[in-house]
Amino acid sequence: QAQLVESGGGMVQAGGSLRLSCAASGLAFHMATMGWFRQAPGKGRDFVAALSSNGINTLYADSVKGRFTISRDNAKNTVYLQMNSLQFEDTAVYSCAAGPSFRANAAAYSYWGQGTQVTVSS
Repeated sequence: QAQLVESGGGMVQAGGSLRLSCAASGLAFHMATMGWFRQAPGKGRDFVAALSSNGINTLYADSVKGRFTISRDNAKNTVYLQMNSLQFEDTAVYSCAAGPSFRANAAAYSYWGQGTQVTVSS
């Protein structure tokens, strides 16, 4: 059945970079909008980025615009989140999600990964 598995999280100093990956299986990846969300300690889940099924259209939260880049490789059923100029405030559990429509709202997504921890030290 549908499964999303994130990887690439870890610890990095402020100003550094990480690339997250999300491998999808059991779904029509090439037809799905893919999104990244994050949840910081003690806070709710926030939208980070979304990418349309054709890999052309993107949405970014204002807090990450210009620093993060979402991309996908439909041949590998994988979506990526390149995170540059990381800040302490980016510390969170990052989850990928798949859904039928191009939206920033978490309610629009049907499938979710387990999340991967990103910790940015100051």
